[in-house]
Order: sequence, then C-alpha cells, then structure tokens
Amino acid sequence: MKKVSKRYAELLKKIDKDVYSFDEAMEKVKDLQSAKFDETVELALKLGVDPRHADQMIRGSVVLPHGTGKEIRVAVFAKGAKAEEAKTAGADIVGFEDLAEDIKNGNINFDILIATPDMMGQLGRLGRILGPKGLMPNPKTGTVTMDVASAVKNAKAGQVNFRVDKKGNIHVGIGKSSFGVEELKENAKTFVAKINKMKPATAKGRYIQKAAISLTMSPSLHIDVVELIDIK
Repeated sequence: MKKVSKRYAELLKKIDKDVYSFDEAMEKVKDLQSAKFDETVELALKLGVDPRHADQMIRGSVVLPHGTGKEIRVAVFAKGAKAEEAKTAGADIVGFEDLAEDIKNGNINFDILIATPDMMGQLGRLGRILGPKGLMPNPKTGTVTMDVASAVKNAKAGQVNFRVDKKGNIHVGIGKSSFGVEELKENAKTFVAKINKMKPATAKGRYIQKAAISLTMSPSLHIDVVELIDIK
C-alpha cells in the first residue's frame, strides 16, 4: 500500500462518500484546499471511446465563462498584416523567423501558440519540439486560423484545449480553488457540454464512464456520471 503524507491522509478523511452529485462535488472540492498557493481545480473524465480510430479521437477547445484563473501568454506565428492584427488583439509574442529560432533554441515563453494556415509549412519543422509539449497549433483547437484576433482573445479569455489520451482520459483545469462554487459549476458545465456535443456516432455503450474532480494537491472526488450525460 502506498504511503501517504499526514496532510494527504487528513484530506482523505474529509471524503465521506464514494460518489458525489455534481453540485456536492463542486462544493466539497473547495474544502480540500491545503496548499499555500491557489490550487488548480482539475476535472477528469474517462470516455468510452477508442482513440486509435480517427473518428473517436476527441480533441478540441472551449472558452470557459469564468476563465481558468491563470494568466495565459499567447504567441502568434504570422507575418505582415496578420502579425499586426495579432499585436493589436493583445498577443504577448508575435513573430516568424525570429520566433522559430527562439523555439529551436528552447526559448518557449508562451502557453498557447497560434498560427495562420500559410505558416504551417515552416512551423511543421518544429513539430518534434512543440508536439510533445502540446503546443503545436491545430485547426481542431482553433489555433490554426486566419482570424488571429479572435483566437488571441479566446485564449486570453480562458480557452482550454483538450485531447483524449490513449486510454480515453481527458484532464482539464476548470479554475482555481479561490473561485466561487457557482463559477466552478458554470465552467465545468461548459466543458462537459462541449464533450457531450462531440460524442462520436461510432462510440458504443456509456460515453462518459467516470468523472472526478480534485485540486492540485488533493485526492479526487468521484462524480455521478449520470448527471453529466444530461448537461447540454
């Protein structure tokens, strides 16, 4: 049996149910705060999909109504008028050859990278660096687009990108422990509604199989998935 810290053991004592309703979980998770920093509230879903099939690869983005509580640094790979558009929209870093050189040298000072479609040929060479970090722009997450202004604003407003892993799991941050319960509920519902809309026609059985919520330093609370299926 894995040994846990005294702090973690005390948190486990606060979990008095095997499964919580959606509302209960959103309230209870705030009681699990124990770190000296503003912990991230993480929502994890286990989906009944097989990502080995292209039509069951769940990947996309959604703008949370109350943001993530994290200041997002946005970089845009563009030139000319689109570069100026990105700067005006509030991008933190805008560049082309200079930005590519920084990335090659490991100077990655951004959380989200946006690119115009015509730039993807040059950016593709940096895939081995950006891919493992989850930073490679992709049309499905809205980070490959000609509308760079909207993409920058969405990223700054609290857009989260998500992708199912090989085992059908998705993990996203839906806020901070300092958020109010209603803010967490609205962010969570917005995310779950997006996932429900993306249910593949070929997925068999129950779509959302498991759900849990936790803080950065806390154990997880299991959520009744029956409630989540009806969130639209």
